[in-house]
Amino acid sequence: MTDTHCHLTDPRIEEQLPSVLARAAAAGVGRMITIGTGLADDEAAIALCGRLGNVRCAIGVHPNYTAETEMSDLPRLRELQGAAAVVALGEMGLDYHYDRAPREKQKAVFEFQLQLAVEFNRPVVIHCREATEDCLAVLRGFPGVRADFHCFTGSMAEARQILDAGYWLGFTGAVTFKKNDELREVVKFTPMDRLLVETDAPYLTPEPMRKQKVNEPALVVHVARLVALLKGMEYSEFERVVEANASGFFGW
Repeated sequence: MTDTHCHLTDPRIEEQLPSVLARAAAAGVGRMITIGTGLADDEAAIALCGRLGNVRCAIGVHPNYTAETEMSDLPRLRELQGAAAVVALGEMGLDYHYDRAPREKQKAVFEFQLQLAVEFNRPVVIHCREATEDCLAVLRGFPGVRADFHCFTGSMAEARQILDAGYWLGFTGAVTFKKNDELREVVKFTPMDRLLVETDAPYLTPEPMRKQKVNEPALVVHVARLVALLKGMEYSEFERVVEANASGFFGW
């Protein structure tokens, strides 16, 4: 199985990386996609992948870090596309929950990255928080770009909008939380050919491992087991399908 979204360069994981990788292997998580959140982190992700044969990366600028990113620095993302480890752009998008950056700046950085996705025919990993309408409006300007709305925790209505637009949904440990009944209904509604599982490690540790404060790729199996149950699938069949989804979406 592939953990399609984790942050292996986060200090909480990187400081114990050999153990994290060993636990992932023991759990049957053979591949990971580590996600960059800014230019320095993108370069760190590429360097990490250079040392690990079973890790690839997405590189981009997270909306919460766009305030400190100069537009003149963004062409560096084009240069980094030549790295063999890069399989996607992102995470990118809009975050109106924290509003740590002006919305127009978030949009400008988002659009720059989407243009690169068109140029290099890359899928994109979307961070969208309390901004579904605006994210979809921006994406409409870039038809044909494959997009995964990672860590989806929105409403059924928002899920319908995203799926109707042809995009994918990524589910994390949030689906295991006791109060997330509506999100579990979204999982049931989501077509199997547009569904990915992820940890977003070190965040969102799933049940029954919530006492473990730092999430890690090995724990994606807890997400997968619940999603398989919700879809009424044998785990082995779910694992086969969701792994094919990851390979197809990311071209890996």
